[in-house]
This record gives sequence, structure tokens and C-alpha cells, in this order.
Amino acid sequence: MKQKYRNLLFYRQIAAVFLITSLFLTGCVAKRPQPGESSSVPSSQEYEEYKASSEQIQAEFDAFADDLFRTELSKSTLNLHYMLADPAAAGITEAAVSYGPVSLDEMKAEMEDTKQILRQLESFPLKQLNSDQQLTCRVLKDYIDTSILSDGLELYDQPLAPTIGVQAQLPILLSEYTFYNRKDIDDYLALLSQIDSYYNQIGEFEKAKSEAGLFISDTSADNIITSCETYLIVPEDNFLTQTFDERLNAVEGLTDEEKAAYKAEHVKILAEHFVPAYQGLIDTLNSLKGTGTNEQGMCGYPEGKVYYDYLVHAVTGMSYQTIDELKDAIEVQLDRDTAAIASIIKADPEIVSKVYDYSFRSADPSEIVAELQSQIKADFPELPECSYTIKDIPKALELSLSPAFYLVPPLDRYQDNVIYINRNERFQDEPLYPTLAHEGYPGHLYQTVYFINKNTSRLRHLLSFGSYTEGWATYVEFQSYLFDNGLDQSLQKVLVHNRSILLGLHAYLDLQINYYGWQKEQVADFLRQHYTIVSDDTVNEIYQTMIENPANYLEYYVAIWRLPI
Repeated sequence: MKQKYRNLLFYRQIAAVFLITSLFLTGCVAKRPQPGESSSVPSSQEYEEYKASSEQIQAEFDAFADDLFRTELSKSTLNLHYMLADPAAAGITEAAVSYGPVSLDEMKAEMEDTKQILRQLESFPLKQLNSDQQLTCRVLKDYIDTSILSDGLELYDQPLAPTIGVQAQLPILLSEYTFYNRKDIDDYLALLSQIDSYYNQIGEFEKAKSEAGLFISDTSADNIITSCETYLIVPEDNFLTQTFDERLNAVEGLTDEEKAAYKAEHVKILAEHFVPAYQGLIDTLNSLKGTGTNEQGMCGYPEGKVYYDYLVHAVTGMSYQTIDELKDAIEVQLDRDTAAIASIIKADPEIVSKVYDYSFRSADPSEIVAELQSQIKADFPELPECSYTIKDIPKALELSLSPAFYLVPPLDRYQDNVIYINRNERFQDEPLYPTLAHEGYPGHLYQTVYFINKNTSRLRHLLSFGSYTEGWATYVEFQSYLFDNGLDQSLQKVLVHNRSILLGLHAYLDLQINYYGWQKEQVADFLRQHYTIVSDDTVNEIYQTMIENPANYLEYYVAIWRLPI
């Protein structure tokens, strides 16, 4: 689950990670000696002055980073709550209940603020910061530089999408909003009561997109409307009411009368704000249908290729100079994986039948996670003690959410982790073993808890580098196929290469459709010629998925080409 770059912050549904880049610009870079400059050893007095100056600069950088952390985090109640269980301990004592900036004007203002932050950041000389600060400086600068690539292209943002859009993911975040105390209950109810206003702002943003000729196609609008209809719930009997009651009952110090009053207020807010919010989105999307004339990918919009290039850099942090180079690299890896499978089949022709009929040693989620924890002990550092809960996605939401996802815990409550599994039959071919390796151990859960306990900069937890996060989880998902899991070794290798091909194929088509402008007929010809896929339904589904989620598959694939075999 994720939200694209909107400002410095994003909803923390996925693990926050870092990416080290080399920078050769002013600010976050050590100044090289120039020809003719003295290289003599400084005197003791000069050294002491330099040391004192460095200590002051380091203190100023820490103050800058802490202030930025608190300022950015205070803009969104959801971000704040999912980042910190106890904001006061981090110096955040007053923050208005809000979903954060969402209007076009606010987005433009955020961009100007981001540029100002960059100017402040570049005022710190890298060589006088300590090693941890230098890393934070480089990471933040890389993040901001990438974000600025979208300057002036705000209307190309897509807050709504059938499965990874705000409207699909926000209810889960609300349902998992933990109540540590009475204030959390009050903040949650205040937040829930603002959802119709929040969605109205998104609706206005979609209207602005329409006026600019950037609205989505009717097919995409219908798919989002279908997602919204999932949340036209009966206030008294639904997953939000159930989870609210469970969370409420766990709060100490509440009388029965207070609990009853809170429950009644919750049902009232659902009826008067939550359901109308989704109906309002449906009405807005219906009213805008017919104004979106682009049936292609992102490249079908006037500056769509420019925005897609930004998306690719934002989600992958790629080192390739051009998308052409990235496409060529994907083609090479697809050929390698195909050749590897052919070699295995040549040596063991019977392996083909096993691919269509295999099973891991266990199919029980709890047993699988316990086994994965045991399997990784030899190769992965031990984590601090933490717990996890595995939950099923509510039945009413199965069609609008992903096969599985992991919710990142607060920095100060990293022990509490949650993994959701989608039990819908359309995901019945997704084996649980590698899925839980991806979401749990040694995937997102392991990665997140490890990073929280090793990273010294709270600020870096606000930054999202999708391909690093998903690339790691995908890499260890591949690795889990090679564990002692009940499969024979040849089958394990075939499955790894096959999974790599599947992701690579989607990444390749993502580029072809959104950047190079492939039409549906070209996609059909390619799939039929190279992968013997002839189903029109499959072609239509792939084509539409790429249009509705541009650059999404790249972050799962671009970082994992060094396969664990």
C-alpha cells in the first residue's frame, strides 16, 4: 500500500527506508581542494576552531532535522498517529486533526516549501557533519531532488485508483487506528467526521484535472466507482463498527456509559459523514465521465511522458540515465530468466508437471511465519523482541484490496506489527509461504523493525523509496522459495525464475504502455508471440491495470535483479 510523492510525507502503510546516492552539487558535498590551495597541516588553534565550528553546525543540523520531522508529521493526523504512539515524547503537543494538504493550491504551496527546505539543507557543509548526519543529508536531498521533478505537474497526480488509491486504503488505516488513550478516541472520531470534507477536496481536484483535459477514462472511473461502492456500508453492522468496538473496549478507565456514548457517536458519524463521503465521490466521478478522452497510458496526456519519467525515478531511484536503458535492462533479465528455466527443463523434463501441482510444507499462516523465523536465523541478524498479528481482510473489502499487506508500526511501538491476508478466491493461486516471507520474515516486518532499531535519524522515517522497500521484500520472497520448505531444488529454481519473469513482464509492459504508447493490440501481439497468452480478458486486465497504476510494478522489480540463485 502506498501513496506517491505528494510532499515530504506519506501515509506509512509500507516500510520507510533509505537510499544512499552520490551527490556532486552544492551543500551536501565535501569541497575538493583546488589547484594551488594550501594542504598544510592545520595548527592546533585552527583545529580547535574547526572542531568547535563543526560541533555547532552538527547541533544546527540536528535542530533542523528535528524541526522538519515535527513540522511535516504534524500536517496529518494519520501520519502522526501511525508514526508515533506518544507524540508528546517527541515534542509534538499540539497538532490540528487533519488529513493534510490535498487541494491543488495546497500542493503548489507544498512544492514551494519543499524548495525552501532544499535551500536550507544545502547550507550545511557536508564535511563538517558527522557520518550519520551526512547520510541523512544525502538521503533527504535525493528525496527532495526527485520530488521537485514533479513541479508544475501536480494535476497529473492520481490520488484515486481501484486498489491502491486513497479511497481503497483509507478505511483500513482508520480501522487499525490504535487507541492508546482517550485522546486517541476523540482524534479518531474527529478525523472520521472530516472524511466527507476530505473527499470533497479530492473531488475538486478531479474536477480541476477534468478542466485541464487530464481526467481518467470512463473505464478507469467505473473501476474506482466500483471500489467506492464497497464502502456504502450499513453503519450499525460493518468492519469499521466492529473494530471500533474492539479498540474501545481495550481502553482502560472508560465507564460503560462512556463506551455506549462513544459507540453511538461512531455509528452517527458513519451515517452522516463516512457513507456520504463515498457517495459524494461516486457522484463526482459519474459527473466527470466522458471528459477523459485518453484511453492510453500516461503518455497519452500532453506532458504524460515527463510525469511518468518522474514517477519511474520516484519509485525506483534508478541509476539508469534514461528509460530506454531501463527497458533494455529489463529485456536482458527476462531473457536470462527464460534461458535459466529452459536449461532446468532440459536437464529434468518432468519438472514441468510439478510446476502446476506443488505445495509448501505448511499452509497455516502462523505456522509459516514461525517456520520463516527459524529459517532465517543463520543468515539474518536477530531482531529485538517484537510481536505480530495476522488478520484476514474483511470480506466486504476483498475485491478492492491487494493479496496481502503489512502495516508499519509506530517508531515507539515497533513491537506491534500487523499483516493482512486477502482470502478472496481470485488470489487462491498465490502461495502463502512466499507471500508471508514478503510481508513478514525476512520481508517488510523484519526490514522495518531492523531499520527502526538501527537508524539514528527520525527524519528518514518520513521518506519513502518504494523500490528499496519492495525490492527487498521481493528479493527475500524469492529467497524463501529456496528455503527448506518441502519443495525439491529444481522446482524451487524454476519457481524463482518464473516469478521473476512474471514481475518483469508486468514492469516491461508498464513501460511500453505508459511511456512508449503501446496500444492494446500491440500488448496482445506481444503476449501471444512471446508467452502464448491469447485470452482477451487477460490482455484487457493487464492493459487496464498498467493504465490505472503507472510505474507501480517497477518498484517490485527494478531492485531485485541479483536473484538469490
